[in-house]
Amino acid sequence: MSAYKTVNPATGETLKEFEQTTDADIQDVLTRSHKAYGSWRRTAVEDRTAILTRVAELYKERKDELASIITMEMGKPKGQAQAEVDLSASIYQYYADKGPQYMQDETIDAVGGGEAVVRTEPIGSLVGIMPWNFPYYQVARFAAPNLLLGNTILLKHAENCPQSALAMEQIFKDAGLPEDAYINIFATKEQIADMIADPRVQGVSLTGSERAGSAVAEVAGRNLKKYVLELGGSDPFIVLDSEDLDKTVKAAVAGRLGNAGQSCVASKRFIIQEKYYDDFVEKFTARMSKMKPGDPSQADTRFGPLSSQAAADGLIEQIKDAVDKGATLRTGGNHIDGPGAFVEATVLTDVTPDMRAYHEELFGPAAVVYKVADEEEAIELANSSAYGLGGSVFSADTARAQSVAHRLETGMVWINSVTSTQADLPFGGVKRSGVGRELAKYGMDEFVNRKLVRTPASKPAQPAG
Repeated sequence: MSAYKTVNPATGETLKEFEQTTDADIQDVLTRSHKAYGSWRRTAVEDRTAILTRVAELYKERKDELASIITMEMGKPKGQAQAEVDLSASIYQYYADKGPQYMQDETIDAVGGGEAVVRTEPIGSLVGIMPWNFPYYQVARFAAPNLLLGNTILLKHAENCPQSALAMEQIFKDAGLPEDAYINIFATKEQIADMIADPRVQGVSLTGSERAGSAVAEVAGRNLKKYVLELGGSDPFIVLDSEDLDKTVKAAVAGRLGNAGQSCVASKRFIIQEKYYDDFVEKFTARMSKMKPGDPSQADTRFGPLSSQAAADGLIEQIKDAVDKGATLRTGGNHIDGPGAFVEATVLTDVTPDMRAYHEELFGPAAVVYKVADEEEAIELANSSAYGLGGSVFSADTARAQSVAHRLETGMVWINSVTSTQADLPFGGVKRSGVGRELAKYGMDEFVNRKLVRTPASKPAQPAG
């Protein structure tokens, strides 16, 4: 039985299964991708940008179709699914518009005169390993800059997103991308490890769990391959003060429940200065308790099911562990009766370091709220996490919020806003949240050869005798 299948998480129904790529086919796609690199890298940049522009157009033209696929495959509510398609289109268009300027030769004023030029060149065939929570967006931020650079891509998507994976591959074909410059593969973990080790592959990008990131980094490091890892997060949402606590709470709920809480940059740890703590907990709990999951195909659904029953069961186990060890369950904490991987919106307080919820990422609609005495304690608690992806700081004093932001050990901080993403802003983290950056100009700095071409000054002829 294949691991690649569409299982509707709202109903638990298996809709379609897909054959895995055979070992013989893996060798074939490696050869084809490597061969395609030889010609794609020589394709004029203007032709590459035209293809990316067409990809962006096709995403917009097929928005409803693409959105319905991920609603079916991983339970993303209709409006959020459409927004993801729009975001993905904007990434392809961004690199079509801005990418060429990031590829310009850089001239260095070298000591000794002459000429020193740093060229931007691709490095070869790359493996992409992508997750299910943002099926189109995660691929776009990897594929767009690297296709523009002239690299070729072998894309392994999550096992529960085969139809969205095939829909993306078809868009590239319809946009005029040369054969084999982008190849979708339904590969096993063992096959992926072999591909990373293969000399025809020059790098790997993974978005996923810490466990998967460690495995990929081990294989890549052993074989001296470049890698980018975007892993988990347990983003702090710090409230230093508030002139409008209702507005802050509304932002907190939005930050926790987007994509049913299944986002690495979702707000997960709510760190509240004690003056505002009681009111925040009361208002936050009241709002969260009113948020009910529903059918993701309906336009008015606020949040849908988790991606699978296993994901729902895992979240419930984390919540139960906290409650059994003394945490206070303010609301939620249960499965929703009936079919589907639905979990109630949940708020926990009094969480302590002996609980899983203190250290682990809660990948679903569950929030942990902490009380701190002052901003020093807030910073200490925020930085105590092994993760360092994103974060938010709320204060009526923007300068104060920025000062705290500068001391957070994260790759991104948003002031008076929940963490978000857009094509022209870099994305990535530190500590166990990953290695490398995606998006903006930084997304073109990872899988690239910055080649120096040095032409020294000619020495004057020495006089004879």
